[in-house]
Amino acid sequence: MRGDDEEQASVWSYIPLEQRIPPDHPLRAMRTMVDEVLRALSPQFSRLYATVGRPSIAPERLLRALLLQVLYSVRSERLLMEQLDYNLLFRWFVGLAADDPIWDATVFTKNRQRLLEGDIAQAFFDRVVAQARQRELLSDEHFTVDGTRIEAWASLKSFKPKGTPPAPPPDDPGNPTVNFHGERRSNATHASTTDPEARLFRKGNAHEAKLYYQGHVLMDNRQGLAVDGSLTPATGFAEREQALAMATRLPARATLGADKSYDTRDFVDALRGLAVTPHIAQHTTHRRSTLDRRTTRHPGYQTSQRHRKRIEEIFGWLKTVGLLRKTRYRGVARVGWMFTFGLAVYNLVRLRRLGAQPT
Repeated sequence: MRGDDEEQASVWSYIPLEQRIPPDHPLRAMRTMVDEVLRALSPQFSRLYATVGRPSIAPERLLRALLLQVLYSVRSERLLMEQLDYNLLFRWFVGLAADDPIWDATVFTKNRQRLLEGDIAQAFFDRVVAQARQRELLSDEHFTVDGTRIEAWASLKSFKPKGTPPAPPPDDPGNPTVNFHGERRSNATHASTTDPEARLFRKGNAHEAKLYYQGHVLMDNRQGLAVDGSLTPATGFAEREQALAMATRLPARATLGADKSYDTRDFVDALRGLAVTPHIAQHTTHRRSTLDRRTTRHPGYQTSQRHRKRIEEIFGWLKTVGLLRKTRYRGVARVGWMFTFGLAVYNLVRLRRLGAQPT
């Protein structure tokens, strides 16, 4: 017998959100790990807020919402608020009841700025890494370092000579006509009017130049977890400079894998000066490698060469899922905040999967 398609004006539900979420849903394990991190950060949150005044969005709920934005690739704060309005899974994870009002997108963005000023992303990332260390998932012996380009939220049309006086209104304010023919542009003489901290950069002669930042990651080879990271303007030396900065925090006699771009005499000598063994891929065509058989003959070197490629999984996840193929933010501070937070979310995904594996 066919049922009737009856519409009801209102529905009363007495089932709590907790019971609506499947017991084996991936976000349940992640919520447990995130709550542990947020409890540890509670004293740091308290220092960011005044003791009097009107209550703002709880920082714990703010960070859970940002985590969902990265995890589900929600491309804007307005779409995130829309999801929170009708998605019961999102409401449960953030900590909202089914009837709680949703925040305005502008209010949400302004409250997020407080976390940026308090450097909460780095503290959140450090706590996630501490969880991995408590579970004995880190080796503290073998690491890999690499960098990746992150396209800036700025057009090449905004890359103009420094000190240029204001131009007359363009023919099309949304997409003005710009002629670059015959103009020599470089970071020394030009800057973006949209994002002055972005830098014109290209990977090689076969690639086009765009406005970029560079993200740098240090990975532990045992389970492919990120243990350190930073973001800088894109330059030809930033990868090696940041790699050395992160290498100073490695334990003595650790190994550090990297690709061929790190195979330079200065970089290898600096690593050895830090008592870090360089397990860098060797140059074989353009110039002679700085590594010889004293390093490459050991089985550990070949093992590092296999494991170092896993760092590309981190970059791939950040760009395809974590909204960092082309950043939506401007400035090193804000883009770097989201880069570090994205690394923390990636680690949480890995920790959940590792926890679900049979022992």
